[in-house]
Amino acid sequence: MTISKICLYLISIALLTTCAANKKQDKLKYDAELSQYKYPFPVNDFTFKSQNQNLVMRYGDLGRKNIKVAVLLHGKNFSGYYWNKIANDLLKKNFRVIIPDQIGFGKSTKPRNYQYSFAQLALNTQKLLKSLNINSYTVIGHSMGGMLATHLGKLDRNVEKVILINPIGLEDYLKYVEFKDPGFFYQNEISKTVEQQRTYQRKNYYDGEWNETFEDLLMPYKGWVAGEEWDLVAWNNALTYGPIFSEPITDILKNTKIKTSLILGTRDRTGPGRAWKKEGVTRKLGQYQNLGKVIKRSNPKYIELFELEGLGHMPQIENYRLFDKVFSRTLPQ
Repeated sequence: MTISKICLYLISIALLTTCAANKKQDKLKYDAELSQYKYPFPVNDFTFKSQNQNLVMRYGDLGRKNIKVAVLLHGKNFSGYYWNKIANDLLKKNFRVIIPDQIGFGKSTKPRNYQYSFAQLALNTQKLLKSLNINSYTVIGHSMGGMLATHLGKLDRNVEKVILINPIGLEDYLKYVEFKDPGFFYQNEISKTVEQQRTYQRKNYYDGEWNETFEDLLMPYKGWVAGEEWDLVAWNNALTYGPIFSEPITDILKNTKIKTSLILGTRDRTGPGRAWKKEGVTRKLGQYQNLGKVIKRSNPKYIELFELEGLGHMPQIENYRLFDKVFSRTLPQ
């Protein structure tokens, strides 16, 4: 057998193996709390009462002997599992790392009815941290988690620093778009396919690129859509849009007295609500190459801006090496 034939044979085997693995993944079915999906770190339970309901917030707690503490807050389309690489690097820097799945997300409870707000989610997170006897911490939030991190910094005196990674909410969306009932979002969520989610992420997160790492991050979504409790997950997904539109963070950032680092991939164009703008509105939403500068000018004493040219909404996934050069500089020593 020639070398070229051997190469073709090995490539064929690799492709068949990948296809078989993908088919196996596509058959997975997950319940609402991802019981069948294993996170890359041990998961703990925090049981508490909120809005007359007994709820369980699942979370990771790594490096418990370390004195410095970092709390990682996930975005809307993900949960704690995608923080693994950052968490491991924080451990090497002697941080204790707390990674909660917010109520309505990931492995945590999906209530049938819940009044979602960033203030409520911040309160839930405070309760978790209090139960762990954590009195001072850095909060790091990505996307929607950046909005939550900003509200948490406003409400909790124990926050010593805020680090925001491509947060949404850097513009007050309701100035430009119509407010929608949760039923509107539910219909969008319940009818969305895995391929539509993949296409959205490929276009908006990764500049048209796609690889195995990006595909792996879709695993929980795949299992949910195929599972018997997708209706409940989709309903919670719908309910959590409310705070994004009704609780902007621009004024909080303008007035904050907490040192805040803003890390932005400037290719990001995430603009919730751009498909239902108010009549006559011509503003282009999600212009991250401009938004960071505007926010920094509003409070230059407390906000520092780091721009990552050529990266999008997920800089920590898209190009970790470039992201970490900046991220490491923002961490408390």
